[in-house]
Amino acid sequence: MPHENYQPLVEVTRGSIVESVHFGALAVVDSAGQALLSWGDPQTVTFLRSSAKPFQALPFVEAGGVEHFGLTDKELAVMCASHIGTDEHVATVSGLQHKLGVSESDLLCGTHPPYHEPTARVLMMKGEAPTPNRHNCSGKHTGMLGQAALRSLPLQDYINPDHPVQQTILKAFAEMCSMLPEEVEVGIDGCSAPNFAVPLFNAAYAFARLADPHGLPAKRAKALRHIYHAMTSYPEMVSGEGQFDTRLMQVGGGQFLSKGGAEGYQAVALAPGVLGKGRPGVGIVVKIADGDAASRARHLVTVEILRQMGVLTDEQTGALSAYRPRPVYNWRKLEVGQMRPCFILEKRPVYYGA
Repeated sequence: MPHENYQPLVEVTRGSIVESVHFGALAVVDSAGQALLSWGDPQTVTFLRSSAKPFQALPFVEAGGVEHFGLTDKELAVMCASHIGTDEHVATVSGLQHKLGVSESDLLCGTHPPYHEPTARVLMMKGEAPTPNRHNCSGKHTGMLGQAALRSLPLQDYINPDHPVQQTILKAFAEMCSMLPEEVEVGIDGCSAPNFAVPLFNAAYAFARLADPHGLPAKRAKALRHIYHAMTSYPEMVSGEGQFDTRLMQVGGGQFLSKGGAEGYQAVALAPGVLGKGRPGVGIVVKIADGDAASRARHLVTVEILRQMGVLTDEQTGALSAYRPRPVYNWRKLEVGQMRPCFILEKRPVYYGA
């Protein structure tokens, strides 16, 4: 039985029968901390996985690391990335490491084949093994090393939860979520760095403030605006061409920031004014309960949320058609069913001052 915190989000039919159902939960919160929409239990505690990356880069940016090392927005974007390991991604990460005075050999993220299949095939044909810079988290880990270098801290064991780099990241993340560090559940991510589990509501609040940091201290607000601008200006660095995060940000033209994570997690930040003139920024987070290994549910759900909120223009909806309700085909290309959202969000009245 699905966990009681989760409700049906996507159904897959075969003929007239619902054959499969993806359960999940979501929260939509504005930068004033107002809950706008939810499905399932918005207090569900779950790990952000790679969706946490913008906040893991925050202390480095806030401490002046971008200016100190002369980094570009493209390099900052790859620090927040789950990239697909193309040659361009590797070149950007390598250039970033050169500026920071660290090297690929310092990375503790491990290795895996590039997610970009053409690149993986080329490496295989050449007989080349993937190196740590091909890892989707190499930019994040390089940024963590950059924070250590900026603060003259040891580079060794920088992923240890007790290392000052990780303690600073945890503190900043907790503050963004309006929580205490000890209230954040800490686990170890696939790349061996600490990761964080918080209620969906608090994570959505953090993303709302990433897009709209009004009321935060000036240094933090400046850093958040810089991260938002870098990621939305270089969406191909954050994931890669043909990937959902990249496509959504390309279509959004600076209005949307998108950052997915493993095990069915997806986060989106909407810039101030997207929901209407004078309206604050908004954070959206989605968790698919089964982990969504094929990523077939979370992207459809995310676009459907944006559609139900009235955020997408007809042109944007068309550009995101690959992530809308669609037919299911068999191996002979015969249509045998549908994949479609099965939720309707009830909007809560929220009143903003003039």
